[in-house]
Amino acid sequence: MAQYRTQVRIIADVLSTARDQNTEGNGVGVTTLLRRGNMSYGRMSKLLSELVGSGLLLELSGEKISKYMISQKGIQFLVAYSSFEEFAQSFGLRL
Repeated sequence: MAQYRTQVRIIADVLSTARDQNTEGNGVGVTTLLRRGNMSYGRMSKLLSELVGSGLLLELSGEKISKYMISQKGIQFLVAYSSFEEFAQSFGLRL
């Protein structure tokens, strides 16, 4: 049976991509987030709006496109999520 990702796991995946793929320091494009996040454009657009609104991502607006960078708050989220995921797995639970 296929295992579906939870909303929190999807958020962690998007934040991780924004952190890991930002090699030049000028943000990550939507296309990269779509490919790594494995979701539709409509769903990704809604999620990006929520993440920017909550302060987990920073939106860098250019002339034609927007790029995204993880914020300090987003990094804190990933650290807390990772700790909780390890805690849950120590009890044999899967998030």
